[in-house]
Amino acid sequence: MRIAPFALERYYERWEFRARLMLSGSDCESRSVADLLALEPDAERRLLELRLGYTEVPGSPELRAAVAGHYERVEPDQVLGLAAAEEGIFVACHGLLDSADHAVIEAPCYGSALELARSTGAEVSAWQRRYEDGWAHDIEALMRLLRANTRLIYINSPHNPTGTHMPAEVFEHVVELAAERDIVLLSDEVYRGLEHDPATRLPSACDRYEHGALLERAKEIKLYTTICSSAPSELLVALAVRHAERLIGASRELLLANLPALDAFLERRSELFSWVRPSAGPVGFARVAGDFDVHAWCERIAAEADVLLLPGSVYGQPRHVRLGFGRANLAQAVERLDGYLQDL
Repeated sequence: MRIAPFALERYYERWEFRARLMLSGSDCESRSVADLLALEPDAERRLLELRLGYTEVPGSPELRAAVAGHYERVEPDQVLGLAAAEEGIFVACHGLLDSADHAVIEAPCYGSALELARSTGAEVSAWQRRYEDGWAHDIEALMRLLRANTRLIYINSPHNPTGTHMPAEVFEHVVELAAERDIVLLSDEVYRGLEHDPATRLPSACDRYEHGALLERAKEIKLYTTICSSAPSELLVALAVRHAERLIGASRELLLANLPALDAFLERRSELFSWVRPSAGPVGFARVAGDFDVHAWCERIAAEADVLLLPGSVYGQPRHVRLGFGRANLAQAVERLDGYLQDL
């Protein structure tokens, strides 16, 4: 197995804890352990009494029940708990694909989706979306990519890095194409619930298509990665999942409150930036005008202005930057970047 260097995470490894103001993060404002424990009266006691041994491979019964409760057609024994979304992509690709297979990956995308599929030896095609088309989903292009040996289609909605969401009619068409050909649909829904208009929220793929995953094969791969997750993490995640509507709702309120400030900044700097305005999630993917090295420019801004942008080169899109607007200090980050650009 050979995996290409992870460009996005290499960039963050270098800069995330050096630049003080994050203006590119794909996560929303974090919460403390105390915040989570305050959600239920006995949560602190349960955490302090927890034994720190191995946990069940598929996840604790408490966690699996909490997760299953958010879906219409999922039972707790159909849930596999993993250490992170990244591990989910890894076990799915390596549990499903080999050199005889073909996979289609929606792009641009979080780099591991493409590189981990490639690392299995499978042939991989990018279902490429383009800024010039408003990041539209071209179903006919997807159909042309499918082959007799296509084993996996990966989609991501709400989408990182564009901040768009897949229209319902496109989603249903993708499900139909996968079902007709018995293709596994790997639906990355890590930002589900952060649609700016909740009415646009898609159903979860596991409620629409039973071939959305192959649990036992994924579990076999997990036995070679983490085996099991940490007991405190599972307790805290189960707690958060039971109160997901409240927690995600607060994150959605924050990013919607922040977005106008970012809109105003981009309007002031329209000679430099343009974008398809995000409609889902905490990120957007701005186009950068001019003939210069955007990657090096982002590094210079991090070093000199203490503001972290993510260059689109890590997505294979060198004329873009990812902007994140889910953090509480967004106004400060925008003001600092605006002042830095003014002084250039």
